[in-house]
Amino acid sequence: MKKIVITLLLAITFVVLTACGSSDEASGSLEKLKEEGTVTVGFSNEAPYAYEEDGELKGAAVDIAEAVFAELGIDNVEGRLTDWSELIPSVQAGQLDAITAGMAIKPDRAEKVLFAEPDMQYGEGLIVESGNPLDLHSYKDIAANPDVTVVVMEGATEVDFLKQMGVSEDQIETAPDIPATLSAVESGRADATTGTEMTVKMAVESANSDALEFVDDFKQPDVEGVPSYGATAFSLENEELRDAFNEALAKLKKDGTVDKLLEENGFSAENNSVPVDSITTEEIINGEG
Repeated sequence: MKKIVITLLLAITFVVLTACGSSDEASGSLEKLKEEGTVTVGFSNEAPYAYEEDGELKGAAVDIAEAVFAELGIDNVEGRLTDWSELIPSVQAGQLDAITAGMAIKPDRAEKVLFAEPDMQYGEGLIVESGNPLDLHSYKDIAANPDVTVVVMEGATEVDFLKQMGVSEDQIETAPDIPATLSAVESGRADATTGTEMTVKMAVESANSDALEFVDDFKQPDVEGVPSYGATAFSLENEELRDAFNEALAKLKKDGTVDKLLEENGFSAENNSVPVDSITTEEIINGEG
């Protein structure tokens, strides 16, 4: 009996100490990052949001996050290239401190990560074969022709947007990244690809291919989630870091830093910025945006 009591006491002590340790670790994550002076962020090579060029991490989402972390006293931002579909699992697993990829705030994603307040907004774009032989100017045009196939980056919001506009599932293919979607259209394996407007526009300009064309008169889909609002995302356990990030972000929005960084990356401060008092992440998640 004595041995049983001692064993139970030891077990209870272990549970209590473990719980306290976990709480300390979670609540001290911001302090830990400040002490180390380094934050590890995930990105998915999607210009102009977050991408790597000549070994340097670039993009609007990255620049904004770097400015905010600097405001928090964390000067070194280390980027980790990650497949888009693995960004959320990686931050959930603690392999990343944050996601800085211009990720759109969506209710299903908000169940898995904590989004900061939005730092940008954007619409959709369409890439087709040069000359637009199938006369595609909207997602409805794709839905109206069952022979049309459209390729989208895995895990991107455009898959849902296409379905909401009537495009059937068997018309939609996925690829791991933007270059792969362009390659599918260029080779004739797909008739079109879609993504956020600035991403696909810059991608096709960079590809410099006579076989591809950006649809200038593309009609934006009338679906919930367009325009999309991009934000930095954190682990569900990292509320303290998210809150501190939001406070610093609001300051940089008000002093014009965020607008300046958006414009330096090819965005429009007028069309792509999100003023402090315009809309909140909570409103977007609740469908009030």
